[in-house]
Amino acid sequence: MEYEHYENGVPSWVDMGSADVDKAKAFYSGLFGWDCPEGDPEAGGYSVCTLRGKTVAGLSPSMDPNMPTVWMTYVNVDSVDDTLAKVEANGGTVFMPGMDVMEAGRMAIFADSIGAVIGIWEPKQHLGAQLVNEPGTLCWNELISTDLGASKAFYNAVFGWGSEDQGPPGGPPAYTEWKLSGNSIGGMLAKQPEMPAEMPPNWGVYFAVADTDATVELAQKLGATVFMGPTDIEPGRFAVLADPVGAMFNVLALKERIPE
Repeated sequence: MEYEHYENGVPSWVDMGSADVDKAKAFYSGLFGWDCPEGDPEAGGYSVCTLRGKTVAGLSPSMDPNMPTVWMTYVNVDSVDDTLAKVEANGGTVFMPGMDVMEAGRMAIFADSIGAVIGIWEPKQHLGAQLVNEPGTLCWNELISTDLGASKAFYNAVFGWGSEDQGPPGGPPAYTEWKLSGNSIGGMLAKQPEMPAEMPPNWGVYFAVADTDATVELAQKLGATVFMGPTDIEPGRFAVLADPVGAMFNVLALKERIPE
């Protein structure tokens, strides 16, 4: 599915600063078929990876070797500066203030009111992901939250997101879908007891695959670690992996193709 425009408030890009960017490029190229060219030195070696000539994700050398290697979610916004004002007014913490990335766009990074880190992107020449929701591309962004109510209030105030809880009435939701203009644009899950106690609230990414089991097998051959093997859920079959440098990500084979 190709995109030429993202609505304000819709996740539009993911990237990662890796402690070993060459190893990361080799891994994701081998797993998803990405082409990850040499990054521009003026942009800190940032590489915009493509699939069939369309942008799908970014990989770059880590700016701080002491920071964990993680996938970062970015939400498309009409104005970085206006959005940051809402972030601060609603209990968020700005980690990286608005910054122009040459002619590509303008970005910022912040933590929400409970500490989950996320980025925002105001596009110029770089739209974000031109290809999504098909094998080898981003298909979902998900918040693991320690306070569902606080998360709902924050993202509603900052991005205008609504929420739709799933599960039996009267109890805590089994899952929450973020809604914008009637469309599902991401999800939220309460932190589960089996998750590591030291794991903070965080945003995770899902990449679509044609066959979860085959992808997990290939990922292991390429040096990945399996944290949760192939498991059936309502949308399809997923698994949780870490790449050879330690970045966590999910893969998901959808039961049905996402409609355009």
